[in-house]
Amino acid sequence: MKKLEIIDLIKVDAYSITPKYLQIVNSVIREIENGLILVGDNMPSINELSTELDIARDTVERGYKHLKHIGVIDAVPRRGYYIKNIKFRQPLKIFLLFNKLSAHKKTIYDSFVETLGEQAVIDFYIYNNDFLLFKKLIVNNKNYYNHYVIIPHFMEGEENGIEIINTIPKEKLLLLDKIIPGITGEYAAAYENFEKDIYNAMVEATDQLSKYHTLKIIFPSYSYYPVEILKGFKNYCQDYAFSYKVVNDIKNDTVEAGEVYVNVMEDELVVVLEKLISSGFNIGSEVGVISFNETPIKKFILNGITTISTDFHQMGITAAQLILSNLKQKTEINFKLILRSSL
Repeated sequence: MKKLEIIDLIKVDAYSITPKYLQIVNSVIREIENGLILVGDNMPSINELSTELDIARDTVERGYKHLKHIGVIDAVPRRGYYIKNIKFRQPLKIFLLFNKLSAHKKTIYDSFVETLGEQAVIDFYIYNNDFLLFKKLIVNNKNYYNHYVIIPHFMEGEENGIEIINTIPKEKLLLLDKIIPGITGEYAAAYENFEKDIYNAMVEATDQLSKYHTLKIIFPSYSYYPVEILKGFKNYCQDYAFSYKVVNDIKNDTVEAGEVYVNVMEDELVVVLEKLISSGFNIGSEVGVISFNETPIKKFILNGITTISTDFHQMGITAAQLILSNLKQKTEINFKLILRSSL
């Protein structure tokens, strides 16, 4: 059987968020492990690979520089690049799957990648809360990676998501942000306790909340956020004698003095603020706002928006540490309440 050319082995996945230069690096490392790329094999020229993959020449050059940096390839005049070494410390191969990309998820990603450093190669995918895409990405990437790191949020089809996640060997699984009942076996997790966190945060804010009579949580029917948030919210309101309401559509809700809006979904925040500003009430004294998930801009909007937020930076670090230590434990990430003028 004719040996495949290296140019035929290097692939770039259009679904992956992983930078294309790293996909080139990962392809070469994978095929070395598979025994299809050997010491002395010639690499395609930068121009050849750029044309074959239909990507920028600079992207290929960056990939080759990285391979040279880790000692896999070298270059000589008139021969070009060739495979210099296949006996190097293989980095961990990690499949990272987020439901969406947002400011706080970028914080998770950045601290995760920084903590792992050069000890891992990461293929990064986003499934946009779409179960069918979630299933496709996992099924198409089974059995290659050392670790599968997944944020499991779905608009619908969570029960099917559980079934797919359970096909992953538990020693390779790490859940981020949320634990789903029904995932069997011993696996790792760095997660939020949504019910406890919102309850405790609102307890901490009770002095500020005491000037209001009604608490409203904006929880659209299409939200992928866990219902445990609603449980914690309702429990607090009942324990501390507040009137409360679950608002599914903020556009159709009437604003009155003495109300606080708890905003869960980032996409709804602008709508909430527009609604409150147009009502004519003073935000922070007549009406209040609490927003989930701290982002830098919330320090400045309306002189500061009060937030309930998990420490997403620590979540990324903890996930990386669980992988590096190969621990199968579930670690709850601390939340924090940041009080600002909006309350």
